[in-house]
Amino acid sequence: MIRKMRKTDIDRVAQIWLDTNLQAHGFIPAEYWEDHFPEVREMLCKAELYVYEGEDDKPDCKQERSKENDILGFIGLNEEYIEGIFVCGRAQSHGIGRALLDYAKERKPKLALNVYKKNRRAVNFYQREHFCMKEEGRDESTGEREYRMVWERN
Repeated sequence: MIRKMRKTDIDRVAQIWLDTNLQAHGFIPAEYWEDHFPEVREMLCKAELYVYEGEDDKPDCKQERSKENDILGFIGLNEEYIEGIFVCGRAQSHGIGRALLDYAKERKPKLALNVYKKNRRAVNFYQREHFCMKEEGRDESTGEREYRMVWERN
């Protein structure tokens, strides 16, 4: 089930953000994500976020989540811009990211995002989901190359 994030979800959502960034972006020093964690946690509280709740029998996900909370992933939106899609470690590649993206596509006629060029898994995911590369640039905060990708409803 996908629903709007509640204030009580923030600890789990913030931890998924950190864990997923550390896992997906090994080309960026871990300190970058850890140093930005308090600031991002505060921003997440104010953002338009939708969480994916569900049961997952993968042992790693059970360890990652608390007993009272079964959030496996989330999507952050800012108007038609996707700030990010994050899915807990072992729940990845089970359709959760796609479900979150489909949820956003149902509500928006156009979506855009930036993705690191070195994050091939994410680039491939967005291409499979009919996002087109519009331009290549550089993320000023990390110095990494990134793509601007866009999806539009037909």
